[in-house]
Amino acid sequence: MRALRILLVLVVILGVLFVIVDRLAVNFAENEAAEKLKTSEGLATTPDVSIEGFPFLTQVVGGELDDVKVGIDDYEASTGDGGQKIRIDDLQADMKGVEFSGDYSSATAADATGTATIAYDELLRTAKAEPTQVAPGVTANVVGLSDGGNGKIKVAVEATVLGTKLPEPVYVLSTVKVKGDAVEVSADALPKLGGVELAESRVRRITDFQQTIDQLPGGIELDKVEAAKDGVKITVKGSNVRLAG
Repeated sequence: MRALRILLVLVVILGVLFVIVDRLAVNFAENEAAEKLKTSEGLATTPDVSIEGFPFLTQVVGGELDDVKVGIDDYEASTGDGGQKIRIDDLQADMKGVEFSGDYSSATAADATGTATIAYDELLRTAKAEPTQVAPGVTANVVGLSDGGNGKIKVAVEATVLGTKLPEPVYVLSTVKVKGDAVEVSADALPKLGGVELAESRVRRITDFQQTIDQLPGGIELDKVEAAKDGVKITVKGSNVRLAG
């Protein structure tokens, strides 16, 4: 009986030691992966990397991690316009089936999904809304974007008629969707500016626009987009996504 108790104690101790070693190993791997990702993507701050699943060491032996979660607070994507960047906030990506090298210098996920936010002021800034003539004596431009409820964007249009700026913006509810590698904003109904009937094509030159978003981390791509309180929420996805290397 005494020998059995000693054996059980040893098993418990070895189990605890294994857990400790496993957690130390996963923490080291997370830190290494985060630094590699920071370098490969040229990030200003170190991202959060969390390797899910237990035990970690058995995954290492197999050469593939089941699930790796990555969080990047601020990421600058390309707009495809002369090197201009657009800031993406709170990018959260979930990587499945991550194969990696022994020194963590390279890692590739079989599949990846994620979410992020583009603030309304950032989307407006990169859209470069400028006053445009929409009719003789009438100019207009978009001056604000906000949440319009029910998945719509509320677009504020400021107009000047015969040299006089209208006292209040005209608001338009717009649909937002993904079109290729761009976020597309399109008015559901066209406004009247100063009571003037305007040609649809001219008005849509103001209200409708596209914003390209590419060069996302690891080659992930836009999947879906919807309007939300603080900005447009984008969903991304990808296959054979490179985390590093």
